[in-house]
Amino acid sequence: MNSSQAAPAAATPESVFEEVGGMLRAVLGEYGDVVDAGITMDTRFHDDLDLESIDLVTLGGHLQARYGEAVNFAEYLAGLGLEEIIGLTVGQLVEHITGRLRAPGER
Repeated sequence: MNSSQAAPAAATPESVFEEVGGMLRAVLGEYGDVVDAGITMDTRFHDDLDLESIDLVTLGGHLQARYGEAVNFAEYLAGLGLEEIIGLTVGQLVEHITGRLRAPGER
């Protein structure tokens, strides 16, 4: 893990959702109308946010910078089928992140 930014001590779904929401706002900054509509746990990356491949790469960079190797977004996406990637929601990503950040005994 990147020593300059440690994972939160208590990576709750709520705190991770807030952080992911901030990352998405940064990625989609130039598309203000999409962000202004609001991001929820049910927001879909493809259908609701119209994220392109490059946006997913950028998001992955933000996730890596924040959470380190514990949360490998590219690896997570590689484990999904095409339909799962197309239907991926913010909530599913939040669940993945919180699951990866739990202590080994909590998983």
